[in-house]
Amino acid sequence: MKGTVGELGEFGLIRELTSRLTTTPAVRLGPGDDAAVVAAPDRRVVASTDLLLEGRHFRRDWSTAYDVGRKAAAQNLADIAAMGAVPTAVLLGLVVPAELSATWPTELMDGIRDECQVAGAAVVGGDVVRGETITVAITALGDLRNHEPVTRCGAQPGDVVAVTGWLGWSAAGHAVLSRGFRSPRAFVEAHRRPEPPYHAGPAAAGLGATAMTDISDGLIADLGHIAESSKVRIDLHTAAIDVPSQMHDIGQAVGVDPLHWVLGGGEDHAIVATFPPDVKLPARWQVIGDVLHPSALPQVTVDGAPWDKAGGWDHFGDLETEE
Repeated sequence: MKGTVGELGEFGLIRELTSRLTTTPAVRLGPGDDAAVVAAPDRRVVASTDLLLEGRHFRRDWSTAYDVGRKAAAQNLADIAAMGAVPTAVLLGLVVPAELSATWPTELMDGIRDECQVAGAAVVGGDVVRGETITVAITALGDLRNHEPVTRCGAQPGDVVAVTGWLGWSAAGHAVLSRGFRSPRAFVEAHRRPEPPYHAGPAAAGLGATAMTDISDGLIADLGHIAESSKVRIDLHTAAIDVPSQMHDIGQAVGVDPLHWVLGGGEDHAIVATFPPDVKLPARWQVIGDVLHPSALPQVTVDGAPWDKAGGWDHFGDLETEE
């Protein structure tokens, strides 16, 4: 597509974006009216929202518009899955400069659409606004399908901690990109386009998970939310955590202990949950720790000791670009 967003105009841009969309049976009325209508058979709607700001959460020299779209959708849809719900719909709020090439927002929409298809959801509407900094705002909706939500506050002493999905891959990819490299490609792609295990959230709920979250800010940071909400201590066992040999190679090349990425790196959007000890977990789940009776802070320990290295993401704590 030739031209800029300004040349296309607001309604021309909206037509281009909506023309690229697909739908699902849950969508009763899609884009084009004052609001969308999405089926909610459970009569409860799980909702999550997030923002991506250029220069803060993504860089156009590192990621294509399509990459940004996949990532923006993934981090919100993962939140829905982490509640034990099935994703159903996504709404997009988009701020773009008038001089931006019109191909950028359309490729962004392609990425959002394709990630929604992976999760079984659809884009049902949104808004576009002119502004100086590209901002992508996603709201995701989900359905509990007659199950109770799995929150952060249900972990009990005696439970096991288990994870499914990648750990530390996005952080390792970030380290590679930060040094001007583009390989190993698998880790760079894991940073550009996370692959949350959407199916694992509802499946964990069905298995009796007592608490659950996705890993967006880092394993220790996100488990810290569970520990605090559940008023327990969580101890992680490093011997049980898989660190791929290629991640060791990257760590050696850049002078970083890869365990730092695994425990402190975010944006993988793996699913971590606590389960009663007698639950038989599928092979894709890896038991990596235990839930213990509460003790003095810190509430998350590693091999029985505090983790004294920096890690985890805080939007108001570190002014460097997240990507």
